[in-house]
Amino acid sequence: MTATSSAPVLAGFSVRRADFADPRLGAFLGEHLADMAATSPPESVHALDLDGLNRPTVRLWTAYDGDVLVATGGIAVVHRPGGDQEPGHEELKSMRTHTGYRGRGLARAMVRLLLEDAAARGVRRVSLETGTEDYFAAARGLYASEGFLPCEPFGAYVPDENSAFMTRRL
Repeated sequence: MTATSSAPVLAGFSVRRADFADPRLGAFLGEHLADMAATSPPESVHALDLDGLNRPTVRLWTAYDGDVLVATGGIAVVHRPGGDQEPGHEELKSMRTHTGYRGRGLARAMVRLLLEDAAARGVRRVSLETGTEDYFAAARGLYASEGFLPCEPFGAYVPDENSAFMTRRL
């Protein structure tokens, strides 16, 4: 990771922690939620909305090409059933790349940034939930290529034929 001004650069794009007052973020994440609703049954959509991401236990990063929001990636503390936090275990959330910017390595760079961020904070395990539908095949391939392995449901998740669970030790 290199820096220009005070913001790191990810694959030539400026990256910073999310500004939840920025209307571009709300619109971008709205598209993400709409895509998830269109590809998975309602009970299998685990994407967080803007309020769900704007919490102290979530770190959301954004990548910009000039003024255009082109990618997001978040990492959230895993909560057990009942709400207790699972120390040292976090989950990737809201991984999304603008459709016009896909295929440029932004998602891979964002995953690596999130893993570096987690490791620097002493996180020992990062997991994720994604869909089993064909729409999510590229995402599953990306995560596997970054060292994530299939696992059982974690945290408060339950088995779901529409969910693929993966994890990686740091």
